[in-house]
Amino acid sequence: MRDGLVAVLTRFGHQVVEAVGDAPALTAAVEAHKPDIVVTDVRMPPTQTDDGLRAAIALRERDPDLPVLVISQYIETASAGELLDSTDARAVGYLLKDRVIDVTDFAAAVRQVADGGTVIDPEVIRHLLGRRRDPLQRLTPREREVLALMAQGHSNAAIAQALTVSAAAVGKHINNLLAKLDLPPDADVHRRVLAVLTYLRS
Repeated sequence: MRDGLVAVLTRFGHQVVEAVGDAPALTAAVEAHKPDIVVTDVRMPPTQTDDGLRAAIALRERDPDLPVLVISQYIETASAGELLDSTDARAVGYLLKDRVIDVTDFAAAVRQVADGGTVIDPEVIRHLLGRRRDPLQRLTPREREVLALMAQGHSNAAIAQALTVSAAAVGKHINNLLAKLDLPPDADVHRRVLAVLTYLRS
């Protein structure tokens, strides 16, 4: 699998600075090379449990801007949830190995995560839905409507037109829903994107 990933990444123009077989070597390679992205399996030696995931989370704690794409043989909602909870939803990915078979999509996912995006396998999202309490339950029906339109990419003005309300009312709804979703103002975080991600996970 590792050799195959190296071949795919190289084919799509990436330089693989190191390919390693266990979590300690992964940590050492990142410290040595400062890569643009880390691609790791959840399960790695030495324990063959979640060593790769643990290494990814630890690396993100040291460098929150380090893009990390985790792949897994099986749907492990606890692992996916822990990875997402340990990040601010930027530059992170979690894919099942079945998705790697489509090399074009996999290469696109690598690029998206490296560029700061988030890529979560649809099957993983579906399983996470059953595990997590829906945070959208805190929102009023109108706030959910506004968030749904945000998720479709609409601007405040477009949302106001769609709902036949003023732009000021839309702004108020957005501020309320951001507060209810525990997304306080932060200069380094795009709260609108995080709100949409919360909507998609729910």
